[in-house]
Amino acid sequence: ISKEKFSLYPFCFKQVTIFGYPLSIFFIVVNEFCERFSYYGMRAVLVLYFKYFLKWDDDFSTTIYHTFVALCYLTPILGAIIADSWLGKFKTIVYLSIVYAVGQVIMAVSAIHDITDGNKDGTPDNMTLHVALSMLGLLLIALGTGGIKPCVAAFGGDQFNEDQDKQRSTFFSIFYLSINAGSLLSTVITPILRAQKCGIHTQQQCYPLAFGVPAALMVVALVVFIVGSGMYNKTAPTGNIMVKVFKCISFAIKNRYRNRSSKIPKREHWMDWAEEKYDKLLIAQVKMVLKVLFLYIPLPMFWALFDQQGSRWTLQATTMDGNFGSMVIQPDQMQTVNPILILIMVPVVDFIIYPLISKCKLNFTPLRRMTVGMFLAALAFVAAALVQLQIDATLPDFPSSTEQQAKFINMVDRPIDITAGNNTFQLETFQSNKDYYTYDRPFELKIDTGSPVLISLPDGTRNTLVILEEFGDVVAKPEEGANAIRFFNSFGMVLNITVGEESFGNIISKNMSTYVDVPQGTAEFLIKNAAGNQCVFSREFGFGSSYTFIIPPTFTLEENCGQHIKEVEDIKANSIHMAWQIPQYFLMTSGEVVFSVTGLEFSYSQAPSNMKSVLQAGWLLTVAVGNIIVLIVAEAATLPDQWAEYVLFAALLVLVCIIFAIMAYFYTYIDPAKIEGKFANLEPEDEKKKNLEVTKKDMVENHNEKRRKSSNSSSDEEETSQTNF
Repeated sequence: ISKEKFSLYPFCFKQVTIFGYPLSIFFIVVNEFCERFSYYGMRAVLVLYFKYFLKWDDDFSTTIYHTFVALCYLTPILGAIIADSWLGKFKTIVYLSIVYAVGQVIMAVSAIHDITDGNKDGTPDNMTLHVALSMLGLLLIALGTGGIKPCVAAFGGDQFNEDQDKQRSTFFSIFYLSINAGSLLSTVITPILRAQKCGIHTQQQCYPLAFGVPAALMVVALVVFIVGSGMYNKTAPTGNIMVKVFKCISFAIKNRYRNRSSKIPKREHWMDWAEEKYDKLLIAQVKMVLKVLFLYIPLPMFWALFDQQGSRWTLQATTMDGNFGSMVIQPDQMQTVNPILILIMVPVVDFIIYPLISKCKLNFTPLRRMTVGMFLAALAFVAAALVQLQIDATLPDFPSSTEQQAKFINMVDRPIDITAGNNTFQLETFQSNKDYYTYDRPFELKIDTGSPVLISLPDGTRNTLVILEEFGDVVAKPEEGANAIRFFNSFGMVLNITVGEESFGNIISKNMSTYVDVPQGTAEFLIKNAAGNQCVFSREFGFGSSYTFIIPPTFTLEENCGQHIKEVEDIKANSIHMAWQIPQYFLMTSGEVVFSVTGLEFSYSQAPSNMKSVLQAGWLLTVAVGNIIVLIVAEAATLPDQWAEYVLFAALLVLVCIIFAIMAYFYTYIDPAKIEGKFANLEPEDEKKKNLEVTKKDMVENHNEKRRKSSNSSSDEEETSQTNF
């Protein structure tokens, strides 16, 4: 009796509806929201994790980022084949979601610096372990997210009956809304989580939390999906159409090669050589698909530019000012501009722009829209290049590996004249020269009328010379928008300086402290001596600057002690505002709206009814190839400036755009339903007779040709000959 009751529950649940919709779709929509939050949340902070935690340079970080994205768009083909040919959609989603969740957990663990920080200095001692865990986690995530990508939406569609077309259409709208909602929220929240401080021994940027929350959401997604198991309509796997298409194409190519003799009559289309084994309806459908896939060839270049929003553009934002009034925007949060603009621009384009163009009697066909979208993406990279030029103008000119740079601080109580190499200048008391001087060999330093001294500095370094004392300076922009601060103590006693939880330590007289990273905003430095006397020095900082603060001999530990402290600016703060990235995001999003949405609509309108999935796989493949293009350029290009790389990508896309426009001009739109109808109306016997006649004629010719050439033949040829004779 208990078994009988248990078996009835799924049947009962399947009948439950809310406002005409199956209750089961609630679990699918929630699952998709959590999964998209997990994926985009992890991806939002990924390139900064490579740069700041794993300490990779910009080019290598970009390469690994785009390798990961490419894998995420290659694995959907594998997932679709597994679901349709072996496990079915439900089991595929469950099994690959488990792989997905494990990958997210491994990524979160890989970001915990304390697990290998034996000396508790805040830096992992075994970076190889962190890299290995990260790569394993990303591989599992790529397999999981890509594998379930083609299954979830289709599985949701399976929950509706044939008479529920309206409800099914509404479901897909809600489904894609959940995707955008998950993407938008995650790209806002996870950068905030990353910016927090966490750790057991030392407080660092909280990448474990930024990866851990998406991991938790993926576990929730899996649990929610499994909870609804009893309510789902689970269809058995019926075979994957992509496999059938590949076999048909493969047979046509092999058969054409076998019949390459000039004596054999030509056929109208090379796919017609598959008629010996496959019915004409399938062949006609494959022809339609190939016609669209041919147009896909130039499309990867668009995605090569589009997906750099998460890599190059995010890295560009790290060198910009993110202060929006009372709110501070993290570099990785700029990615939220895209989903926000998508939600605004899709209805604007659909209900305002396109109708206006139609009223102007302009034939704005889908392929023309896609061409415009590619051109807008190219303009976005031109805008990015212009912004980069402005940023480069504000960045320090750091020394090359064969150069040295030096600046000088006068710590005596009178002005002094300095000659350093070919540079001659005067410094007032407690003042520094504004810019660094660059030398490619040891130089002579002369102060006033004294004897010259030969100064030799390490190659590739910046240095501050306090008369004849040398102190190494930072040779790169401070990481993550922090400000590199240090103090020179020329006071007559030891001073202890702290800022927040960070300490400069005890600074002895006539000595320089180490650099301490101070975040953007108002910093309060607590200065005290051994007797316990203290004062507070306050200073407002921007993003990415570096200062040397000089405590003079006349310094006093009083309420306004900061007025005595002199400052030397080693590196200017980021002065180009992140808002200047909005135009490039606007152009890119505009291009996405008219390219991506239109591209999918066009593909579906030109594809046979049973081969939408083949075109979906082809579309995702263009995204993967686009990311492969980025990693090739990032590794192979030897361009010295980032703005030049942006211009290169823009130029390549304009070239591809022209090629695509020419291809589109010669494209003839078709009606797949009409073409399929021609074959559907044929009587089965007539069709069988036609195929038999063609088979006999061609196979006899094949058989005779084979007898002339060789007694050996492939297994396929033997099987075909036996069937004919």
